[in-house]
Amino acid sequence: MGIMLERSGIAEKMFDALYLWLSGLRGGLAISTVIIGTIMAATVGIIGASVTMLSLIALPAMVKRGYSKSLAAGSVCAGGCLGILIPPSIMLVIYGPMAYISVGKLFMAAFLPGLLLSGLYCTYIAFRSLLQPNIAPAVPVEDRAVPFIAKTRILIISLVPPALLILAVLGTIFLGVAPPTEAAAVGAFAATLLVICYRRFNWHVLKETAIETLRVTSMIFLIGGMSYAFVGVFLGAGCGHVVEEVILATPGGRWGAFLVVMFIVFILGFFMDWLGIVFIMIPIITPIGATLGFNELWFAMMICVNLQMSFMTPPFATAIFYVRGSADPSLGVTTGDIIRGVVPFVILIITGLGLCVVFPQIILWLPGMMIK
Repeated sequence: MGIMLERSGIAEKMFDALYLWLSGLRGGLAISTVIIGTIMAATVGIIGASVTMLSLIALPAMVKRGYSKSLAAGSVCAGGCLGILIPPSIMLVIYGPMAYISVGKLFMAAFLPGLLLSGLYCTYIAFRSLLQPNIAPAVPVEDRAVPFIAKTRILIISLVPPALLILAVLGTIFLGVAPPTEAAAVGAFAATLLVICYRRFNWHVLKETAIETLRVTSMIFLIGGMSYAFVGVFLGAGCGHVVEEVILATPGGRWGAFLVVMFIVFILGFFMDWLGIVFIMIPIITPIGATLGFNELWFAMMICVNLQMSFMTPPFATAIFYVRGSADPSLGVTTGDIIRGVVPFVILIITGLGLCVVFPQIILWLPGMMIK
């Protein structure tokens, strides 16, 4: 579904619409980038597609309009990475069976934390742009002089297709019509129809989508198989009990142990791909969360939000490399610009984690509303 949708042209149309509405604000283009990343996250589910699309569409528009390269690149990374958290996220699909948690409930639990991060990103961009007007100037009036009715029509038309796709997938899960696997089939079919409607469908697109889907799926199965073997030996040798005892002996009670778990996941994100972390760590730390008395859904979602940072923390920061590889060389965006740009967003993710600790209903409210 995500790979097919990447070829539909939806992102370009949304950016054009939001450009007309928000480019008059300082930081408006960066905020538009985060909003598009949020909407695409609910339709694509893989960060490679989201970050690359934003790098090709939004990054040139921001840099050419005088935006700070670090702010522009950071906005692209942060907005694009929401695709791994906001449903339908491939991370949640894999996490659920590993922790014996309903994927449907994980989908519902991830919505509000994802929107929370998106809101924090937009708020940060808006305030920083007010304090430092030179890093995110407003677009001149003549470049966005479109009648109100016309730009409203453009915005509505651009938002209807992704809204229908989100309803097709997540609506069927939330209402109990279908479980995630069958809902995914509905989403793949709907994405194909959108590509046909946008006149982007042809044999080449179908072939490339099928091959890329097989490639990604095969990679996940291979990593999963090897990780299962490693974890089986690790736990079979009794090492899981050793890790559990060490963590449970941490000063500070259960919250001290929780901080140690979160710190370990955070550090692993610097050096490992999220797939490896999920496959290796989840079977080990999930029983620890239960022993500590935490709600399993809340504990799982805290890990998933934590893993957002793994895409933006070097040296193993895939989002940074996606932006660096897909950015037009003429823009002059360096790896240093991207790293400087993502640091504030990593801090915002930590802030979001703190808010989810203080207000656990951010995670638990929506799953509790699901039809049983």
